Amino acid sequence: MSGPGTAPVASEGLPPPPDRAALRRHFRILRTEALAATEPGILAAARRELPELLPAHDHLGLYWPLAGEADLRSLALMHPCLALPAVAGEPPRLLYRLWRPGAPLAPDRCGIPAPLPAGRNDASEQHEAQGRLEGAAPDGFNAEPVLPPNALGLLLVPALAFDPHSGIRLGYGGGWYDRLRANPAWRAVPALVVLPSACLSANLPRESWDVPFEGWLDEHGVHRCAGRPAGEPESGQPTPTSL
Repeated sequence: MSGPGTAPVASEGLPPPPDRAALRRHFRILRTEALAATEPGILAAARRELPELLPAHDHLGLYWPLAGEADLRSLALMHPCLALPAVAGEPPRLLYRLWRPGAPLAPDRCGIPAPLPAGRNDASEQHEAQGRLEGAAPDGFNAEPVLPPNALGLLLVPALAFDPHSGIRLGYGGGWYDRLRANPAWRAVPALVVLPSACLSANLPRESWDVPFEGWLDEHGVHRCAGRPAGEPESGQPTPTSL
């Protein structure tokens, strides 16, 4: 794992002032342009370095890749205990459900494929809700349970951009991961942002509700934030020493 501040930071050409909507447009384009060349390296770095960070029997919190996001689903070949996020419930919240490759999926409240909630294992309902999403399974496949935070050993979270000094992530604006990680139990789960190194920037604005990440994964490897030394507490919460 690389130490603090070892990766290049892309800060040129950012739209002034640091308006988040403009930043999202800028980094969405930049990430898309960088992904084809960097995705194989991101996956190789994950396979090389994550086994040291993830206990064998803990679940790895992945994500279902959207356009422009690195596809890490093949990590299932390396670590079979997996989970995927889903936005569900009333009021809606982000949660993690057990995921087995080949299990049925259905769009969550954000329209992203996610494991089926409890009680959703009727075959006709699955096919209607899934809209023939990738991953359909045989009839009668059981729905997956919601996992508590202590069942997960590491979260991998996609991003449009990331500040390697402050640990601030620029996402799509929903705030789902910030609200999840505002809970101390979820904050204690080590979490890495996933993106090409071209999308690192020291100029990202911070809002009061932003919950910093410990580090990031890019095509060069796993890195710890320069401003987040291992073991240093922040806002009363310990920083996992494994990162």
